[in-house]
Amino acid sequence: MEAYDFEPTLTDTQVVEFCKQGYLMLEGVVSEEINQRVCESVVGGFEDGRLLQEDWFLNDVILNPQAAGAVRSLLGKEFSTPVGLHNHRVECPAPSQHWHRDGGSRHEPGLNHLQVFYYPKDTPVELGPTEVLPSSHFLFCFQSWMGHYGNIKGAIKTAAPAGSIFLTAYPIWHRRPVSTGHGVRHMLKYLYWRTVPPERDWVIEPDFEPAAATYSRKGAASHPPRQQFDDWYDAAEMFFWLCGKSSELTAILGGEGWPAGYPPPRPDAQIYPPKGFRRF
Repeated sequence: MEAYDFEPTLTDTQVVEFCKQGYLMLEGVVSEEINQRVCESVVGGFEDGRLLQEDWFLNDVILNPQAAGAVRSLLGKEFSTPVGLHNHRVECPAPSQHWHRDGGSRHEPGLNHLQVFYYPKDTPVELGPTEVLPSSHFLFCFQSWMGHYGNIKGAIKTAAPAGSIFLTAYPIWHRRPVSTGHGVRHMLKYLYWRTVPPERDWVIEPDFEPAAATYSRKGAASHPPRQQFDDWYDAAEMFFWLCGKSSELTAILGGEGWPAGYPPPRPDAQIYPPKGFRRF
């Protein structure tokens, strides 16, 4: 496991969005030449982790500038690269998986590692791209209680072109959905790790005020399958943790209080932050 540093590429707004959604899609960031080479390699039996020993794979996929810049933004300086790699290869058509979260998941505001998926070939809906449930990285459920769920309202199929990489918070609910097309789906999965304490050192937006940000998903109209408003509080708590400012999160107020989920009712509304809240 080696540590690397890159220039961060995500802004305050994008980091908040990751906290709310639990995933980030980067479409088509790996070149077609590398995608083809990866497909040839996994067919040849390199999916057990030996690809990680190949310099071209390390440089063009694991340390892909756009992907690594996003990882750097969320995990800080000198993040550690993957030690394992698995190709989730599927002969399509195939039935769906059960919903699950991966082993060792913890439900807390901290973000100390990222679960990452890479599609080396075009993966349309017909080939069963991984399906995720936005905001479910905050939704605790015993693994044995998840298998009976079928289609869940609000779930997203990560259909994407070749060379796409998407990052997720490790506990997010996900599954392989049913595939109706014919062909082989390749999806490579690996993890990155934090090695330093969190701090707000990604791309800072001059006019961004953490205490006044909107922490709900798509405003008031979108609620994940959780208790009302809990997702707002959890997203705010994760963002403040990533800023290294957990101690600043001193008040949670309901209704038209803080954190904000709805846009303010008027420009001069003073519904947040709470009185005495320390800005940073």
